Amino acid sequence: MKIKTKDLLTLAELNSKEFLGLIDDSIKLKKELKNKGNKPVLKNKTLTMIFQKPSTRTRVSFETGMFQLGGHAINLSSDDTQLSRGESVEDTAKTLSRYTDCIMARVYEHELLEKLSKYSTVPVINGLSDTFHPCQILADFMTIKEKKKKFKGLKIAWIGDGNNVCNSMIYGAALSGVSMSIATPKGFEPDKNVLKESKKLTDLELTTDPFVATKNADIVVSDTFSSIHNRDPKRMKKFLPKYQVNSKLMNNATKNAIFMHCLPAKRNQEVTSSVIDGNQSVVWDEAENRLHTQKALLAALIHA
Repeated sequence: MKIKTKDLLTLAELNSKEFLGLIDDSIKLKKELKNKGNKPVLKNKTLTMIFQKPSTRTRVSFETGMFQLGGHAINLSSDDTQLSRGESVEDTAKTLSRYTDCIMARVYEHELLEKLSKYSTVPVINGLSDTFHPCQILADFMTIKEKKKKFKGLKIAWIGDGNNVCNSMIYGAALSGVSMSIATPKGFEPDKNVLKESKKLTDLELTTDPFVATKNADIVVSDTFSSIHNRDPKRMKKFLPKYQVNSKLMNNATKNAIFMHCLPAKRNQEVTSSVIDGNQSVVWDEAENRLHTQKALLAALIHA
């Protein structure tokens, strides 16, 4: 799939055709891998990965994806770069652009990614920031397409914190035409600008009631209530027990509803073990699909 954008920072850089094309390419790459293996379309290409935050799925999926496409990935923790010693983002971007064909960064502040993008001459991918997580949503919508065979007429219920993953999922819903109902405590709503932009393209509902959100929902999604940059114990009182996804809440959705979570999950907080390990859970397929969507995205951004 050819896409016009140089970088992927939010998903807003894509149009609907490009977003859906990446999903289809991901499914093809998955089938190709299981049959004869992927073609080395990124032979002699290098991806530099910068991690300010620890990672399991993001690092392994990108590194493995580059290998399966014939390329190479370099992993840099915060301590491995001169950024930790005061070098500017601008100089780092310019330097890495001379060595590498693409930069993926998993960071705290989204503004750092914007600076990398501005001064880098090679593609920059957001591996996660405090505001967006576009790569996760590509995998999520690939999983939805595999399980539901369509997007038209579907409804997603987001339960919990209107965080970075939620912001990107709203963009994904808008690009695919899926409706979305978002249940959050007051003060934890998603980004207002994301909502404003996306309401032009699909139906979005905000509520404080998880049972309102899950009514007629085909997909129920949750994420952790705490994160690396927010571990305030008082925060839990805003979410529990009301926003926990349990069997009662899942039974309020459609009969064939699926449960999704980007992982890692805190069992028996945002979701019960009976749900995440149950028949409606697709979290392991969702996690695997990070590999295939990373490859589709890399192939689209790194031009031979």
